[in-house]
Amino acid sequence: MIRILYFGQLREMLGCHAEEWAEAPIAVSALLEQLRARSPAWREALDERTLCAVNQTLAKGHALIQDGDEVAFFPPVTGG
Repeated sequence: MIRILYFGQLREMLGCHAEEWAEAPIAVSALLEQLRARSPAWREALDERTLCAVNQTLAKGHALIQDGDEVAFFPPVTGG
């Protein structure tokens, strides 16, 4: 089981802060596509700027998520 966490504005837009995902292993890009397919709101919230961390390490789309991993999605961070 994969634990998915949503942070910042994504949590508000999706009305969801966490969920469990049974399909593993799965690439970050494949997981995002399945989540985006839920509805237009999910597709809008999880756009191409969305950042992903797997086990608290930033991950790219090709990264493989394994059973027991924690995945976090969050909006782009700005600073200055």
